[in-house]
Amino acid sequence: MIELLHTTLSFVVAIALLIAVHEFGHFIVARKLGIKVEKFSIGFGPALVSWRSRDREVLYVIAAIPLGGYVKMLGENPDEQGDEAKVELSEADKKRAFDVQPVWKRAAVSVAGPGFNFLFAIVAYMMIGWLGQTVLPPVVGHIAPASIAEQAGILVGDRVQAVDGKDVHSWQQMEEFLKSEVGEDVSLSILRDSESMDLRLHVPVPDKDPLLLNVADELLGFDPGLSLIIDHVVAGSPAERAGLKDGDIVEQVNGQQVSDIQQFISQIKSHAGSPMDVAVTRDNILFQLQIVPEKDEQQQGKIGVRLTSRSVNGTETYRMNALQGLQYGFVRTWEMSALTLQVFGKMLTAAISPDNLGGPIAIAQLAGKTAELGLVSFLTFLALISVNLGVLNLLPIPILDGGHLVYLGLEKLRGRPLAPKVMEKTQMIGLLLIIALMVFAFYNDISRLFRG
Repeated sequence: MIELLHTTLSFVVAIALLIAVHEFGHFIVARKLGIKVEKFSIGFGPALVSWRSRDREVLYVIAAIPLGGYVKMLGENPDEQGDEAKVELSEADKKRAFDVQPVWKRAAVSVAGPGFNFLFAIVAYMMIGWLGQTVLPPVVGHIAPASIAEQAGILVGDRVQAVDGKDVHSWQQMEEFLKSEVGEDVSLSILRDSESMDLRLHVPVPDKDPLLLNVADELLGFDPGLSLIIDHVVAGSPAERAGLKDGDIVEQVNGQQVSDIQQFISQIKSHAGSPMDVAVTRDNILFQLQIVPEKDEQQQGKIGVRLTSRSVNGTETYRMNALQGLQYGFVRTWEMSALTLQVFGKMLTAAISPDNLGGPIAIAQLAGKTAELGLVSFLTFLALISVNLGVLNLLPIPILDGGHLVYLGLEKLRGRPLAPKVMEKTQMIGLLLIIALMVFAFYNDISRLFRG
């Protein structure tokens, strides 16, 4: 119950904050450009708290449902205002109405929301750089026999310092650089016994999309050397009946060494209804257990455990100086924006399965987990979601900010706005697309919950 409350609170704080940032962008730019703002709401539904601005012009609202927000500007939807309301407007207010502003001002207001999401991400990544990140060091802990890494001369204990001249400070950063080099020859700068050397190897093209792979491990054959740990055993599960306990370290499955979570999960799925021999270490004692995975609704095996992994080389804290942190904020936001667009594009072309799309439940779970891990992890989560909001809102879909920019671009080219009926129909299509996307993401969340 406490975990659920913590997850819910973390989710509400994260979503409310990022929506507030987005809507504040629209709000502050509209006000600075002289457009009259009548209402600024965080959330939908009944108002929990409301107050007026000092000049009594803006009504600020915090509403009950924190899954959205809006800024209501005078004249933003002129078709919704009756003739009486238009007559009652003073000359000064008529000049401040949104619909009479030049195209560039309306475009600036539309861009400001996503722009502030990107700005938030930049600041968050700067803070992450300055506060310091707990990272997995780019130190080789294991090499697969006859792998590309072994043939290139990489040894256990080697520390990767750079990939094609780009400095590396963590295993994750090295992975990101390697993903961008798929199909190419790459140079790794290695530190071995206090001596630097360069090794060249070819990164092959995988059958699956590189974004879904651990390139170093699955394509090149080297990894940081991970211990696979049983984080939690579900009561009454096949794992508990077999004798598995929290904290057990998985050493072997059916006589083969295993240290990768996905490798272990694959073994479990393929042994639905049939026994598998699992060797685990507990308090420095080796135990041999036999587990029979249960069949799920997809006829795949499951044993009822939550898994985690730990590097044999431990972790490091990487902290940037002022200039490095400043640069990191901009570079990281750009990289994550490009990656988000790339993922969206690959989902549309089915290169990546849309099943990877997460909805509110997945976001809530991630919010709770990252909040538990500390400020830096939570900031990383916020920055990632903020980038996603910024990119999503700039897509040329009616009802989104990107759709408004398309309308304004056409208005500039035509010399007059689109017909109200055309805008109404296209916005309805856009609304249906967004609803369909949300329903699909929510369906994915529910499916993951049932799959465990």
